[in-house]
Amino acid sequence: MAALRRRTRLPDEIRTELALPRDEPVLAAAPCRGGWAVATRARLVVTGGGFEHPWHEVDGAKLDPETRTLTITWVDGSPTAEVVLEEDGSRRFVRVLHERVQASVVHREQVPLPRGATVRVALRRGADGTLLTQVIGDGRVDLSDPATVAAVDAAEARVREAAGLG
Repeated sequence: MAALRRRTRLPDEIRTELALPRDEPVLAAAPCRGGWAVATRARLVVTGGGFEHPWHEVDGAKLDPETRTLTITWVDGSPTAEVVLEEDGSRRFVRVLHERVQASVVHREQVPLPRGATVRVALRRGADGTLLTQVIGDGRVDLSDPATVAAVDAAEARVREAAGLG
C-alpha cells in the first residue's frame, strides 16, 4: 500500500493575511525563504515582501532541484523572481504552478521573424475569465521593421481567429 502524502497546510495567519475570497481556494502552498509561496485558482503569491501576480502574467518557471530555487519569468520581460522553496510541499507547489500557467493559455503560436528573431503570440485567460492576447519577444524583435509588425499582426489575428474571436 502506498504511503499517503500529506499536503502542506497554509497557516491560518497567512490565509488571513492574504484575505482570499471564498471563490479563490488555495491549490498549493509551500514554505519559502522569508514567507510562503501560494498558488490559488487566480494568482501566484509570495508573502513576506514577495509579489502577487495573476497567472496570465507568469511566462514560466524553472526549478533548480539542488538548491530548490524557483526562477519565475514574467510575460512583460520584468526581471525574474527567485523563490527558495523549503522541502516540505515544494514538488506539489511547482506542479500546480506549471498547471495553472498552462491552464491560462487558450492558444499559442510561435512565429519566426525577419533577422532570426522569434515571438510567441498567446491567447490567455485572465483572472476574471476575459481573453487577452500577448506577444512575447525574445529580445531581438524590431517593431520599427514593417515586415516584423505585419508578421506579428498576422499571428495575433490567427490566434484570435482560432479561438473564434476573429
